Amino acid sequence: MRTLLFSLPLLLSLPLQAQVADVKKPACADAVFHQFDFWVGDWDVTTPQGKPAGRNRIQAVLKGCAISEEWTGAGGTNGRSYSAWDARNAQWNQYWVADDAGVLYLSGSLQGGSMVLSGEQMDPASGKRSPQRVTWTPNADGSVRQLWESSADGGKTWTTVFEGIYRRRA
Repeated sequence: MRTLLFSLPLLLSLPLQAQVADVKKPACADAVFHQFDFWVGDWDVTTPQGKPAGRNRIQAVLKGCAISEEWTGAGGTNGRSYSAWDARNAQWNQYWVADDAGVLYLSGSLQGGSMVLSGEQMDPASGKRSPQRVTWTPNADGSVRQLWESSADGGKTWTTVFEGIYRRRA
């Protein structure tokens, strides 16, 4: 008891920060890890003309270090992806796999408020590689526009592969 009474004035004289346990900042707390958070949510996805395209569930996972996607297409195709900020190369990276054997690896960054990721896809029949670009743009009404484009001429011109408007599920 005597030791406790002797120690109490010493403890009270220490700065408060020395008395509180050192709290470690989460690994993915920096704002750059959350640039793609506008895409997080449960979504109904339509074409620009309003035709149902599918549903998508986007979740922040691994303590905010990655984003997981679970796509269920209206036509029956399903896909999954993981997206994450890689500080080593200062880029966002996404790895997409679909149940039709489609695989796509993209990388890029936030550009003017839109997430723009690009990569190449190989045509299994011809073995030819074609540039791919996917852009996600948050809209003022809370929806998100996703535009997936492909180029057959090395990026000189682009053709729309998929365009979807994401609206939060009620």
